[in-house]
Amino acid sequence: MSTVTCPSCGASSRIRANAPGRPVCRSCKTRLPWVVDADTATFSQEVAGPLPTIVDFWAAWCGPCRAVAPALMSIAERHAGEVKVVKVDVDANQQLAQQFQAMSIPLLVFFKNGQERDRVVGAQPAAALEARLAPLLTG
Repeated sequence: MSTVTCPSCGASSRIRANAPGRPVCRSCKTRLPWVVDADTATFSQEVAGPLPTIVDFWAAWCGPCRAVAPALMSIAERHAGEVKVVKVDVDANQQLAQQFQAMSIPLLVFFKNGQERDRVVGAQPAAALEARLAPLLTG
């Protein structure tokens, strides 16, 4: 369960990691940015939905991972209710890191309907990530 502050009214809302729908503010009903952590047990469920999902394979010690985090949050906020960002700590989830061959991080893997559609290695600016995301939003 994570707590998100509504960008519209400032109210806090709790969001289940694997919520079945799109998260909305409990007060004003505005769509909320959807950013969740995943592990081996929850990963498949988190990427299975119809929304485009960006999986961020990262580590706390990784400078480029910290650099790309604000761009991902910006995308989650700009596309609230349309995109989900799933964060996977490679140190805590080594099996997932191996499964997705996360040899270099940050590794961003784009999913739609549970299928991998694209991947980007290394920190990229928000505009470059938006360009990679655009086909998933329209198709």
